[in-house]
Amino acid sequence: MVAIVIVVLLHAALGYAFITGLAYNVVKKAVQDLKTFDVEDEPPPPEAPPPPPPKQVEVQPPPVVTPPPIVQAPVVAAPIIQTVPVAPPPVITPTAPPAPPPKPSIAVPGKPKGAPGDWVTSEDYPAAEMRAEHQGVTGFRLDVGPDGKATNCTVTSSSGFPALDDTACRMLMRRSRFSPAKDDAGNPIAFSYSNRVRWQVPKD
Repeated sequence: MVAIVIVVLLHAALGYAFITGLAYNVVKKAVQDLKTFDVEDEPPPPEAPPPPPPKQVEVQPPPVVTPPPIVQAPVVAAPIIQTVPVAPPPVITPTAPPAPPPKPSIAVPGKPKGAPGDWVTSEDYPAAEMRAEHQGVTGFRLDVGPDGKATNCTVTSSSGFPALDDTACRMLMRRSRFSPAKDDAGNPIAFSYSNRVRWQVPKD
């Protein structure tokens, strides 16, 4: 049994040695067959030559043109303008209106024929004013012509009621009569006469 074990171990050692030695030879041979070499970079392709420059075309300079001669225009003198003095507008002095002829002096004054109470009576009282019991005094001035008749009536002071004032003037113009005034030669002339009319509601 011991001899068998020794034989087995021996065969195992030989087998192991054989296997390891064979593998070493194989690796050694592979290393020898492997050759190393350097890989060089490929050179860049050659650059294309630049295109030839364009041909320069010679440009002929423009012909020299002689400028026309400068003709100076004749100097024309400006016309002399003579200023004609303008005459000032004529001063128009308004003529004063002719003075009215002087009133002839009254030698004989005119006189009323009657009294204002005879010319304007209570019967002339406006009905509406009487019902309203409007009363007052109307002052008046009469312009009397040479014939002794009144030509105009002016209210110098109002009674406070226009209806009473209008009635007084209307009656005075219709009824008043005068003896005309006279100048120094005895001719009848116009004059004025002033007085008052009292409006009073009559009592029953």
